[in-house]
Amino acid sequence: MSDRKRPTNIGGQAVIEGVMMRGKKIYAMAVRNPEGEIVVEKKPVGGLGKKGLFRYPIFRGMAAFVDSLVTGTKILMRSAEIAGEGWEEEELSPFEQWLKEKLGDKINDILIYFSVFISLLLGMGLFFVLPVAIGNLFKTLVPTWALGIIEGLIRIAIFLGYLWLISRMKEIKRVFQYHGAEHKTIACFESGKELTVENVRPCTRLHKRCGTSFLLFVMLISMIVFFFVRTDVFWLRLITRICLVPFIAGISYEVIRWAGNSESSFVKIVSAPGLCLQKLTTAEPDASQIECAIAAMKGVLEDEPEE
Repeated sequence: MSDRKRPTNIGGQAVIEGVMMRGKKIYAMAVRNPEGEIVVEKKPVGGLGKKGLFRYPIFRGMAAFVDSLVTGTKILMRSAEIAGEGWEEEELSPFEQWLKEKLGDKINDILIYFSVFISLLLGMGLFFVLPVAIGNLFKTLVPTWALGIIEGLIRIAIFLGYLWLISRMKEIKRVFQYHGAEHKTIACFESGKELTVENVRPCTRLHKRCGTSFLLFVMLISMIVFFFVRTDVFWLRLITRICLVPFIAGISYEVIRWAGNSESSFVKIVSAPGLCLQKLTTAEPDASQIECAIAAMKGVLEDEPEE
């Protein structure tokens, strides 16, 4: 493989003791099991993408947002099983045993969608309901148009605080190392170098198409959108914020997509805050973690070779 720039649309995600890489048609997950072996699993990419209205800008971002939540939860649960942290390793409670007996294999799908639902509720509560509630305290002190900006600043502060807190957890630190391995492997491939531990190790662990940058763009773009959606009625403001989340996610997706395919100075400036934040959500991986990321990337490339 020659040392030349090779942009790719392959993206990824850190999972429990491994990495998932996602192409256009399939995704490959590489997880290290308790015996130290790397287990690679491939699945077709499903979801709403490229169907009907979701083929077009903004709407495709909405579909990608929903698909990432469902697929992300599914592969996290599966990676925990492979890594030895699934049901097989724990004694089930009477209620869990009853559910497993009644629902059989369907319980996994139910748990996935239930987990996504709970995650959405918690996310909405923490990043939208709480900022609106705190911002409401300022409605007699500032003009209505400023409430959206105050809410946005509070939302970003909560987001940064949340990331800092979870980064202190030992288990999350390992996930962040795999996150770094994922980015380094993609950067190595995009540079045109052969995918080896020696080539991947010196590559950057920061990437413009990272989900961390996407979430930060959601925060920033929401401030712009909410600047134009003005009301001093608390419940009306809260409802508009929640209802506009898919639209904001769609815009953010297009911005990330554009930034990932451009090397202009303006893009570098726009991407800088997200790249800076990735210094918190990624960590330097060890050789075994890089091996997992390489295995996942090669798993995708076997079915979707890129020239």
